[in-house]
Amino acid sequence: MDATTSRGASSSLPLHLIVDDTLALVTPLQQSFQRSQRLCFGDSAPGEFPLAANPSIVLHVLTSCNLDPEDLAHLEATCTFFRKPANFPPDFDLSMSELAALDLCQKRAIFKPMTAHERELFKQRCGGSWKLVLRFIIAGEACCRREKSQAIAGPGHSIAVTASGAVYTFGSNNSGQLGHGNLEEEWRPRVVRSLQGIRIIQAAAGAGRTMLVSDAGRVYAFGKDSFGEVEYGGQGSRVVTTPQVVESLKDIYVVQAAIGNFFTAVLSREGRVYTFSWGNDTRLGHQTEPNDVQPHLLTGALENIPVVQIAAGYCYLLALACEPTGMSVFSVGCGLGGKLGHGSRTDEKYPKLIEQFRNLNIQPVVVAAGAWHAAVVGKDGRVCTWGWGRYGCLGHGNEECESVPKVVEALSGVKAVHVATGDYTTFVVSDKGDVYSFGCGESSSLGHNTITEGNNRHTNVLSPELVTSLKRVNERMVQISLTNSIYWNAHTFALTDSGKLYAFGAGDKGQLGTELVAQQSERGTPERVEIDLN
Repeated sequence: MDATTSRGASSSLPLHLIVDDTLALVTPLQQSFQRSQRLCFGDSAPGEFPLAANPSIVLHVLTSCNLDPEDLAHLEATCTFFRKPANFPPDFDLSMSELAALDLCQKRAIFKPMTAHERELFKQRCGGSWKLVLRFIIAGEACCRREKSQAIAGPGHSIAVTASGAVYTFGSNNSGQLGHGNLEEEWRPRVVRSLQGIRIIQAAAGAGRTMLVSDAGRVYAFGKDSFGEVEYGGQGSRVVTTPQVVESLKDIYVVQAAIGNFFTAVLSREGRVYTFSWGNDTRLGHQTEPNDVQPHLLTGALENIPVVQIAAGYCYLLALACEPTGMSVFSVGCGLGGKLGHGSRTDEKYPKLIEQFRNLNIQPVVVAAGAWHAAVVGKDGRVCTWGWGRYGCLGHGNEECESVPKVVEALSGVKAVHVATGDYTTFVVSDKGDVYSFGCGESSSLGHNTITEGNNRHTNVLSPELVTSLKRVNERMVQISLTNSIYWNAHTFALTDSGKLYAFGAGDKGQLGTELVAQQSERGTPERVEIDLN
């Protein structure tokens, strides 16, 4: 392992001219052949690499090309030039590939505010290498659309975050969950003006509640004044109509929030998971009251394993972990329907590794927790689902439960990059930008409309079907979000790579962001929401 003695922090890696030994890139046999023309080699012998005499140029190329951590690791594994100390600040003992990884980390928003000591602790937590730190950061950016535009279809209300960090909300507002300082419904997307000057990078929605995460790691909450049992309304007699900083999280740099029915969870930039509420009977690894407003570290197996993404279901939590040996998924909470993925319906009080992914040789890169079922996308593009299979939401052609992750064979010809789950519904986005959906057809939330498909729009879909109504938009889809609640009619958002947002499904509270006519309460085909998220 590379030495990591620090000699002062630097925001960027300066270029230096350092004379170094030449680097042979070809075999001795190849070097023995004489050339009539030396071309770019000048007076050097054939096989010599002149850039080795100017390693700063090599470093500049590595960082400018934004290489993947695996590429940097391959360079280091196959060539001594990239393994030996590069003699550059801020750490003269680091190899060229490690310095490149450190420089790429320093360009990330969550890394910049860290002190030298915090960075060193962060590196050790990730496995002792800057390449592993970079892999951790990139994995979190990819699965959560961190610092990118995103849309959230909550229970009755909606959130849209632009690439620059502005926030629009619309829909139901009975608890002030839109953040506009009142309790009035809005069908037209409206910017949350009190957040001007604050860049939001991630959003979460629960029934009557909204949480936003800023690029400074602050968490803002509004709506029901509760971190637990939000759907029943038993907790939180007070409503908050404008965004307020969650004081109990001020000492934790948060990068993601997730809202379940009985609990709330947040993820720190170091990959630690904290939960609020629902600690009775140690359901989430701690003993607390339902209305506890203090975050508690999720104990057990994940205490020393960094997590890049969390996903909250109705009564359980999934965590995508980034270990030095690869990506893995842990689950904790209620096991009803087999949704924890351990081969049983037993509750788990502490996070437990889902071992089936290793048996399937799948490296998880995205997790999604529906109300009663869950899904994962693997690095190779395969999709796995498990849990309660009602209405065909698992995509296996039936309504049977699966207590361990099972590959959706009907998607064998599709390379998936994103998955979203709701209340008995599932959406998959392919690398080509196509969208497939399956599960419960209520509220037209699957996108298979009566007129265009020739079927009853409320017909359940047991196997993945291409959402042709989105295909006709002629845009590449990058994100799907749908209502994850058993108490609300669902609606769905589809976001394109150009920042256009389309909505369909239930719209009785204005949550589609488009005005419905006459007695219409839902929309079966996608319609453009008039905001540009890019």
